[in-house]
Amino acid sequence: MTVSFVCRTESVLPPDRLFNLARSIDAHLGSQADTGEQAVAGVTMGLIGAGQEVTWRARHFGVPIRMTSRITSMEFPERFVDEQVRGPFKAFRHVHEFEATASGSVMTDRVEFTAPFGLLGRIVEKLVLHRYLERLIVERGLYLAGL
Repeated sequence: MTVSFVCRTESVLPPDRLFNLARSIDAHLGSQADTGEQAVAGVTMGLIGAGQEVTWRARHFGVPIRMTSRITSMEFPERFVDEQVRGPFKAFRHVHEFEATASGSVMTDRVEFTAPFGLLGRIVEKLVLHRYLERLIVERGLYLAGL
């Protein structure tokens, strides 16, 4: 079963600046410093672009995780999509959308994921992963909005 959630982050930054921060490997690493996340393959610094991949290594729940994501769609500065091509999820898709506002911009993150392991995975999705991932995305958004 696929789980999804939406997070909205308001920022005083213009949409193009927030868009570039959201695709910055360096900014992502700063936002995930608590997990010890590292970019270990593909694009490992600077801005990631359409069709490019990055492999992340981190520790979540005390477990080492490796995940490779590809930017599958990009329309600067309105929207881009990253999707897992290898990693711990059966499926993982993250849509990043940016809109101008009177005071700056709003970033909307739409995340869909499916855990592996059938029924056990569905239980973990509902009890743990949904809240955990949503918190990571909220914290990341607040970090980017504050840069």
